[in-house]
Amino acid sequence: MTQTSKQSLPTRRLGGLEVSALGYGAMVLSPGVYGEVDDERGERALRAAVDAGATIIDTSDGYGADGHNERLVGRALRGRRDRVAIATKFGFRLPEGVEPHPFPIGYAFGELAVNGDPKHVRGYAEASLRGLETDYIDLYYPHFPDPQVPFEDTVGAVAELIEAGLVRHLGLSNVTAGQLRAAHAVHPVAAVQIEWSMWKPAEPELLAAARELGVGLVPWSPLGAGFLTGTVGKVDEGDFRQNAPRFDAANLKANNDRFAPVRGVAAELGITPAQLALAWLLHQDPNVVPIPGSRTPAHIEENLAAALVELDAEVLTRLAGILGETEVEGGTLM
Repeated sequence: MTQTSKQSLPTRRLGGLEVSALGYGAMVLSPGVYGEVDDERGERALRAAVDAGATIIDTSDGYGADGHNERLVGRALRGRRDRVAIATKFGFRLPEGVEPHPFPIGYAFGELAVNGDPKHVRGYAEASLRGLETDYIDLYYPHFPDPQVPFEDTVGAVAELIEAGLVRHLGLSNVTAGQLRAAHAVHPVAAVQIEWSMWKPAEPELLAAARELGVGLVPWSPLGAGFLTGTVGKVDEGDFRQNAPRFDAANLKANNDRFAPVRGVAAELGITPAQLALAWLLHQDPNVVPIPGSRTPAHIEENLAAALVELDAEVLTRLAGILGETEVEGGTLM
């Protein structure tokens, strides 16, 4: 089952932004994420995603050193900019001279350095515009809420960029329901990006707030950092997943065993485990737009073809039962 460039993917709305039902997450294309990768391969993957029908590409100024991922996206989209919406994020992996504010996470290294001070936001955006080789950003997210800065102030700085024409839509990433409501009171939010997959449930309160406010949902890591493809038997050196307890050897084996029934359902349906995981997410809410990433054009086409998979009520009920009884070893990814 393969999506070709001659077909169009179904579309969905993220607030006022209409995009393909599945987008493409470019984080996987920077070195130090899933091991080494060269830029030629990265550009080839990005072009494959656009040719296969993805109309939203997600990146961040914090993926790779010195804006590497944004520059890669900018080069790959030369001549194709009018075919895609570009989403990027700011305030993580800070430029020299910007004070780091700790943001706690569940990885082995314990915290990230962020800064959402509004005085820096325009500078972040201008650097991203240069790297992306574009004069506007379609969807701009604070990557993490800064614990030391009122979130409404960060959001207000993005609202100023929208008024100036540098940004078209406001997104939020890694927020609570309360932060979403507070931000939406400052400026309408188009999308909220959250970790959500078959092995990481979304927060019910956040889902309820997004639905109430008409905010789109963009699951990051919709394939569980690759786990839900059913192909991860070990994690190599240089792979960020070495910092995630779910991927240590014992937990990974246990998790693979426990998700065997899910892979069995995919086999029955004649689709890949990745396609099942993505189709399942699409069936959770009509305003969900997952952003799977891959470095391999054939896998990118397979992933995007999940937008064409219909799951009936019986399959969804079976999956709900399986997932409800499946305990994941190793805590959360974040």
